[in-house]
Amino acid sequence: MAESNLVLTDTTSNPGISIISINRPQRKNAVDPATAKKLYEAMLAFEADATQKVCVLTGTGDTFCAGADLHNVAQKTVDSPPAENLQPVNDRNLGPMGPSRLIVQKPVIAAVAGYAVAGGLELSLVADMRVVEEDAIFGVFCRRWGVPLIDGGTVRLQAIVGLGRALDMILTGRPVGAQEALAMGLANRVVPKGQALQQALDIAKQLIAFPELCMNTDRRSAYYSAYEASSFQDAMSQEFNAGVKVVSKEAIAGAAKFSKGSGRHGSFKEFSKL
Repeated sequence: MAESNLVLTDTTSNPGISIISINRPQRKNAVDPATAKKLYEAMLAFEADATQKVCVLTGTGDTFCAGADLHNVAQKTVDSPPAENLQPVNDRNLGPMGPSRLIVQKPVIAAVAGYAVAGGLELSLVADMRVVEEDAIFGVFCRRWGVPLIDGGTVRLQAIVGLGRALDMILTGRPVGAQEALAMGLANRVVPKGQALQQALDIAKQLIAFPELCMNTDRRSAYYSAYEASSFQDAMSQEFNAGVKVVSKEAIAGAAKFSKGSGRHGSFKEFSKL
């Protein structure tokens, strides 16, 4: 497959929503260095485009991503020069799976079908939410082959599901189905087979309808608390200092809408339904 087609980006079908698709179905969307770079570039382009508000990350065919392309890895030797995507962490640089070292600056929703395993699991964790088809499988399948988690799996997974559940998955490598993933907080929605992408798009459309600055500020504060804060007080201070800047820009206008009758009794009527 031509390198230009390894990752597909659609920014026009759904205004404000970028659909980024891994496009190696013949390899179960396993990621080789060229695909990793394309994914990384696509995510940076999404961040930089002010017209794009939410990203949906998915895979073509019947699988989200089966991890790193082990056929490619098997061709390497201990003396092979490190690939561009195998450089040490340096802020937001390219990772082995592409955008794995990013905390993306705008919302990302993963639409997961089939397998999201090994590096594919790690890639799904880059997203804020995971919409999962009922037959989807997560797992650290690379446990069998001595391939470590180097794309945030040990960092993000335990932040999302808790240390005990994360270690169960990390140590055993066992498959985790959609319903178990939902119960542990790894999946946010479970949908019938073939509907993950549409459900992810529906959620993305709802997010676009909300005041953008406020939503992204709260999102950033949550990530700061999870990964960067040195203490409870530090997290609380960051939340307040970031949030108070939004009050004059969006909160006053929102309060005025409420005072005129919008959103009473918890109604989301003016927004699309989740």
